[in-house]
Amino acid sequence: MNILTSKLRDVFMAVAPIAVFVVILSLTVAPVPGLLLYRFIVGALFIMVGLAVLLIGVDLGFLPLGKQMGGTLMKFDKMSLTAIVGFVLGFFVTMTEPSVQVLAAQVASVSGGLLPMNMILLLISSGAGIMLAIGAVRISKNISQRKLFYIVLVAIFALTVFASSKMQAIAFDAVGATTGAVTVPFILAIALGASALNKDKKEAEENSFGLVGLAALGAAFGILILNLFMQPEDVEGVLSIATGAEGTLFGPFIAEIPGVAIDALIMMAPIVMIFLISQRFKIDFKSKDFNSMIVGFSCAYVGLLLFFIGVNGGFMTVGNIVGYGVAAYGNDVIVLGAGFLLGMLIVLTEPAVYVFTHQIEDVTGGKITRKLVLVFLAIGVSFSVGLIMLRILIPGVMLWHYLLFGFIAIVALLPFAPKLFVGMCFDSGAVSAGPMTATFALAFAQGVSEAVEHSNVLVDSFGIIAMVTMMPIVSMLVLGLIYRIKLSKQV
Repeated sequence: MNILTSKLRDVFMAVAPIAVFVVILSLTVAPVPGLLLYRFIVGALFIMVGLAVLLIGVDLGFLPLGKQMGGTLMKFDKMSLTAIVGFVLGFFVTMTEPSVQVLAAQVASVSGGLLPMNMILLLISSGAGIMLAIGAVRISKNISQRKLFYIVLVAIFALTVFASSKMQAIAFDAVGATTGAVTVPFILAIALGASALNKDKKEAEENSFGLVGLAALGAAFGILILNLFMQPEDVEGVLSIATGAEGTLFGPFIAEIPGVAIDALIMMAPIVMIFLISQRFKIDFKSKDFNSMIVGFSCAYVGLLLFFIGVNGGFMTVGNIVGYGVAAYGNDVIVLGAGFLLGMLIVLTEPAVYVFTHQIEDVTGGKITRKLVLVFLAIGVSFSVGLIMLRILIPGVMLWHYLLFGFIAIVALLPFAPKLFVGMCFDSGAVSAGPMTATFALAFAQGVSEAVEHSNVLVDSFGIIAMVTMMPIVSMLVLGLIYRIKLSKQV
């Protein structure tokens, strides 16, 4: 109960500010029908309890499994075996990630089914799995992390040149969606388990970061490669905005239970299978850990079930309505201000950011404080959402304009960042895009886009998760540059 209370407090801090944000807007510039607003609140409660239970499941089940598998990866004699197991872990944990499921469902819905959910899930998970495999090999062979990120970024940039604006937005949103409540702690545990075997303390410290960011970048590859074989001009964005509400308060939530129960079971099955197979290959856990992991996987299933009931039952619908109402009000300043405020709320209340900033402070022995990191992350994410609002409002502003700026800034700043900051920066972008970005922020942007006459929902609203992932990397690299200058003055 103490653990559940602690998790509920963390998740409440993430969801409650968004709920207050919605209530304030609904009472001022973006009215929401009473029944829908009540469903939003009920949905938020489902999400809070679901995420809290899911995080307990991650702590008890996913983290021990990830740490153990990370150590096992480094013990394989054959590089091919390390790569295969790394791919399997990355593929299935990404399939389990709620944010990826939400994004794939949104793409399928807005594209009118022309981009099927299962196809999007398969492509994103495959890309993440491949990059996790490469990352595992990098750690085992002690390959330069900086060089690897350069190669990956250049490859993504080359594919982006040939991508349509629609596929660009989805591909880079996939990068952010891949890093959520399940994948971030699991992949961090793999990195910690792998780096723990390194006798060189400095190298072990550096290898503790970067794997999450690398796996996230891999998610873009599948979508960008799909673009080479698909005619994107055939895909148009369609969004229906609810203007009223019918039925009972709990009707939509009850209706979601059968389908979501099966979906959550399918999501959890591969992770449980990996756990059972690990027993077959003598990757043993202590009996106490074994029992707690079984409890953890059960909690994760219940958490996923409650989370998706809340998301589909009323939470995202109101996100669309509020975004539409804010834009329809006719004041661009309010739209931009709401975007900047929403970005700040997302990052300052994100549980994964809380864990990550504490990890930075612990690993660096307090040399880099979590408050300082939070300030730079908040700046980056506020600009991320604000810039997407600006893109929706101004015709001709394209996602690739922002991505090109971000790419140039990252490539220019990367050589000057301390080694510790290389992995840290990419992980910071990964953890900033959590469940609230994939659910509410994306739904809000879609609503704004639908209300703006010249805007295309599929082109202009998608890309928000990508921006929330990219801008913190830039802001953290700036912090790294400041940190390096400060260190040089002390010498």
